[in-house]
Amino acid sequence: MNPLFEKIAQYIQNHVQADDYSLSIRSNDSHETRFAQNGITQHIAGPGLEIDLEVAFGQKTGGGSVNQSDEDTLGQLIKTAQDIARLNRPDPEYLPSVGAQELPRVNNLDPATRDLDPAKMVEIVAQAIAKAKAYGATVSGMTEKHLVESALFTKNGFAGYDASTEFGHSMTLKKDAVETKVSYSALDFGSFSLDKEFERLLSQAESLQTMKDFDPCKIAVILRPPALEELLWFMAWMMNRRQSDEGFTPYTGQLGQPFFGEKFSLRSTLKEPRLHARPFDREGIANREISWVENGVLKNLPTNRHWAKEKNAQPQSMYNFFIPGGAASEEEMMKLVPRGLIINRFWYIRTVDAKAGEFTGMTRDGVLYFEDGQVKHAVNNLRFNEMPHDATRRILALGKQESPSPSSYIPTMLIEAFNFVDKTTF
Repeated sequence: MNPLFEKIAQYIQNHVQADDYSLSIRSNDSHETRFAQNGITQHIAGPGLEIDLEVAFGQKTGGGSVNQSDEDTLGQLIKTAQDIARLNRPDPEYLPSVGAQELPRVNNLDPATRDLDPAKMVEIVAQAIAKAKAYGATVSGMTEKHLVESALFTKNGFAGYDASTEFGHSMTLKKDAVETKVSYSALDFGSFSLDKEFERLLSQAESLQTMKDFDPCKIAVILRPPALEELLWFMAWMMNRRQSDEGFTPYTGQLGQPFFGEKFSLRSTLKEPRLHARPFDREGIANREISWVENGVLKNLPTNRHWAKEKNAQPQSMYNFFIPGGAASEEEMMKLVPRGLIINRFWYIRTVDAKAGEFTGMTRDGVLYFEDGQVKHAVNNLRFNEMPHDATRRILALGKQESPSPSSYIPTMLIEAFNFVDKTTF
């Protein structure tokens, strides 16, 4: 436990007069080296602190936030939260804070990432710039490291702590009319290889040299893990038990039903070392191994404490994405369909129809057209309209799992008849 956190918690415990309270503390130590057009532009560094306090007098609640830990500031935080609570109306959904409980043992901290020296980060950027110049191109991006510590304390005895690290390196390469990007993000710095990432960037850039116009249509796609992760974030946002029970999502009435494709399973796990797995959620509920979708059957939905009590269910959170993969390579996938597109990334994803679970978004960082089992050329970017849960029913093959970020360990997917509706110019 961070000694500063303990000191803050002790002050709050000694001075809060409310019937109940929940104290959340988060600190971060971040370093970000930014570069643009073959030059380092800035290095941003410094610690940050967030302290959130929620209090209750009976069912009347109030809260406040500060970013300093001196006693005067903490005293003002307590006063503000308690004053708001006294003036507030009773909250019919208020539940007393959780008590002490056994939390899973996890390891989200990598010492090599925590101790990464800023000079080494600048060296990585300098090497990336040198590689881009040798290729006759410009490169822009960011190298970053983050150490995040978080804790939750309640009046009823809960005390939870977690520390996590993350290293990231992104590069956007531009040469003539070709522009493309790769990103690396992981819990541990040790698995990072600039040579490997730059080789991936050059391979992506070379594949985009020949560009041809392509009209939107329904067509098979190979979604690489970074593209799939973008879709997962939005699909998971819809997977909410209360909203579903109240009829606002496509998952209404689907618990226990084969709502996804048989080839699709989704879990949150504490056991995969590549993944961040916080031991408790923001309400203080211990995270556990949980299957959300199993061979297409919707098994569980994320549920907060209030709604879990209403439905006599167990509160639970989706804290990471683990999707079992398969053995198919991209080369093998390309031979399974007459033609298709390889998608590197999506962006600007937005909701079209929340009830149906439909989203729109655009491709980015290069789209490749393949035919007769071979990549032929690159094509323009496209806009899609799709329902991710429905797309899982059209999975034809799964590739090996990869980690596009510390939150996901997911495979490449070959999906039939992905719905593209328009061209985009960026």
